[in-house]
Parts: sequence; structure tokens; C-alpha cells
Amino acid sequence: MTPMDPELRRTWLFGPGADLAAHEAMLASPADALIADLEDFTPPQRRPQARDNIAALLVHWRTAGKVAVVRINDLATDGLVDLNAAMPGRPHVVAYPMATSSEQMRALDEAITGMEKSLGIALGSTEILPVCETALGVVDVRNIVVGSARIRCALLGAEDLASDLCAERQPDANELDYARRRFILECRAARIEPIDAPYTFTDAEGAFKEAHYSRRLGYRSKSLVRPDHAKFINAALTPSDEDVHRASAMVTAFEAARARGDDRTLVEGLWVEVPTYRNALRTLERAKRLASGYETSH
Repeated sequence: MTPMDPELRRTWLFGPGADLAAHEAMLASPADALIADLEDFTPPQRRPQARDNIAALLVHWRTAGKVAVVRINDLATDGLVDLNAAMPGRPHVVAYPMATSSEQMRALDEAITGMEKSLGIALGSTEILPVCETALGVVDVRNIVVGSARIRCALLGAEDLASDLCAERQPDANELDYARRRFILECRAARIEPIDAPYTFTDAEGAFKEAHYSRRLGYRSKSLVRPDHAKFINAALTPSDEDVHRASAMVTAFEAARARGDDRTLVEGLWVEVPTYRNALRTLERAKRLASGYETSH
């Protein structure tokens, strides 16, 4: 069953648009959303081949229960060619690179609307995912998203963003820490789901550690570039048995305190007040929905 609620799409896996072996490896992974990338992951000379196969690939991924995504090129280059090739495959999401303005989103929305009409796809059903991978894209998220009601999520870049910042990439990702914090604030203020930047180093332990840090900041979704990292990131972004036990204790104690007329209660050294109680309820609901295969997500 496809996780259509944005907060349940824990992992967004990027992969090359023209590599058939990579497509199968992506599908075999437990990643929730699969992104066939016609931009940076596909050299220009291989894009015609990728376009020939993209519609069938998206149908294949949809049928398998994945969120099927295509990242097109900028509309100012050959993005419309990419879109024309992909839309017959009915992608759940169209990702847009180097997103910096509401005008870009508006133009993409109009193009998608025209293709939905011509292909008999339900109007408005195709989401737009701005990929914010420049300094301007990060600080202007709220302006970007007003360009289309199709936007439910935004994704933070890593390598392009580091390049734009003149930052030196390291596994600890300290160079992107402010951008991560700023991005989640901007996205939450815009009422869309933030997707954290990918961990682009090879070690799974590092991916797991970074995903845990992302979760602490408030992210519930993370992008990635290696299929073998998906299970570790999923685990980091899924409430554990310990998390569920702690959240349950908070809910029980707080509800008992309220029944007594108290405003808060102490659980494991933490004062549980209304916001903490709400977070605990959210944890329990997330654990339930992920465990049940998203049965309430449609």
C-alpha cells in the first residue's frame, strides 16, 4: 500500500534515469519513495534512453506500492520534454531541481495541468516537489510553495547546496547544520513536510546516525542515494518499541493528572505538559500507522 500522507514517506531514494539495474535495486529496497532522476543522475547523452523508459518504470513502481517520482530538468532547458515522457506513467510526484521561485512552481503546475487533462489523469492529483539546493532556495521556501497547491513537501539538497555555500563536505555534515535547521522551520511555517538532505557517503552507520539527528530536529522524511541505506534510515525514522513505551507512559500519566485537576505531570524527569502530550500522541499514531501498512493514509 502506497504511503500517500507526506509524513509517512520516510525515505526518498534518488537513482539514475537510464540505469535498468539501478531501477531494480531501488525497487528491491524498502525505500518508500523512488525518484528516477533525469537531471544530474542522468548524463545528457543518456536522457533520450531514460525518457523512452520512464513511463513504464513509473507504472512498475506504482504497481509495486512505491511512491513513484520523476525529477525533471529545469523547464528553461528540456524539462518539458522530460515531463511529456513521464506523465503517461502517472507519477505520484514531479520533482523540480534548483527550486528558487513561485514562478517556477506556477509554470510547472500549468504544464502538469495541461497534461493531466489530455491524458485523463485526475486534475490536481500529481504532486510537485521543489528540490531546494541553493541558498536562495532554502531561505525562500515559503515564497516558493505559494506557486502551487500541488506542493505537499520540499526536499533539501546536499551537494549542490554545499557548493553554493562554498562549504567543505564532511561526513559529520556540520557545514549543512544551519541549512537543515532553517529549512525545517521554513517548511513547517509553510505547512508542508520537509525532507532532509541525503547522506552521500557510503557507510550505513553514518546514514543511520544522521537520520537520528534529523529526527531530533523534527524531520520525519529523509532523502538518500544508496538503496542499502534505506532500511537504516527507515529504522531511525520509525518509532521504536522504547519510543512507544515512553510515549504511552506520558499519555497515561498526563491524562491521569488532568483527571485529578493537575496541569502537568513528571515522567522520567520530564515535565509533561500539553505540547509534550500532543507529541506523545503523535508518536503513538505514527507508530500505529507505519506498523499497519498506512491503512489510514488514504
